[in-house]
Amino acid sequence: MSLPIRRAAPAKLNLYLHVTGRRPDGYHELDSLVAFLDLGDDVEVQAAPTLSLEVTGPMAAGAPADGDNLALRAARALARAYGVTGGARIVLEKRLPSAAGLGGGSADAAATLLALVELWQLPHEPARLAEIGLALGADLPVCLLGRAARMQGIGERLVPAPDLPPAGIVLLNPGLPLATRDVFEARKGAFSAPAALPATFGDLPGLADFLAGCGNDLEPAATALAPAVGTALQILRASPDVRLVRMAGSGATCYGLFDGEAAARRAFAGMTLPPGWWGAATAISPAPQV
Repeated sequence: MSLPIRRAAPAKLNLYLHVTGRRPDGYHELDSLVAFLDLGDDVEVQAAPTLSLEVTGPMAAGAPADGDNLALRAARALARAYGVTGGARIVLEKRLPSAAGLGGGSADAAATLLALVELWQLPHEPARLAEIGLALGADLPVCLLGRAARMQGIGERLVPAPDLPPAGIVLLNPGLPLATRDVFEARKGAFSAPAALPATFGDLPGLADFLAGCGNDLEPAATALAPAVGTALQILRASPDVRLVRMAGSGATCYGLFDGEAAARRAFAGMTLPPGWWGAATAISPAPQV
């Protein structure tokens, strides 16, 4: 039996998220600066007669272990695309809450695709993998890229982001899932213009100043659907050292930006969270996750 292949599935963080339009097919067009964090799930694959998925870890209860799981759907799509007749045992260790706005399912699926390409000895074709991924979800292409990027369109247009300065992040989630579809359907108002992304941020104050001029267009809708999102934002804003507070993705997770991971950990240690909430202190990952 072959040795298992393990891949990290880092959390994706939309530092800003503008909804810039809506296509005739109903999909919304976005403009977002995406970073990845030193926190996430792990995927392990090993050769087996058939495809199977086992979900473990502290957040396993919130993730399906059947055909509804994006990682298993991605594995089946990859096998169909390349005519693979063999299987694989996929073990997904869940540390991120599900439906939390952190791209956890997409990150899991991307890690699964990359691990299976290696396990099944398939050609590494980034464009084809991105096409397979986009058919499953808008966040798959950027999660396959695995490094900070500007994401536009419905997720298919990616360009490298300016280098991100070291930054600490505190994540708070009120312990409830928030479906992306519901948040988009609840969104009201005009569309936003794409952000004017600079050539460089320089330092963390420069990044924070830039982000302060942007926003998350889904935050009002998510807060209306789940008022606890507003509570999470208030808790983060109460930290005296926080530079910026915003909702992550389509929610319900919110994030605070701090001067390094040590500052984030100090701030998180001083927060009192309501029962059932999830939180973590981490940092923006400076290195590609590919």
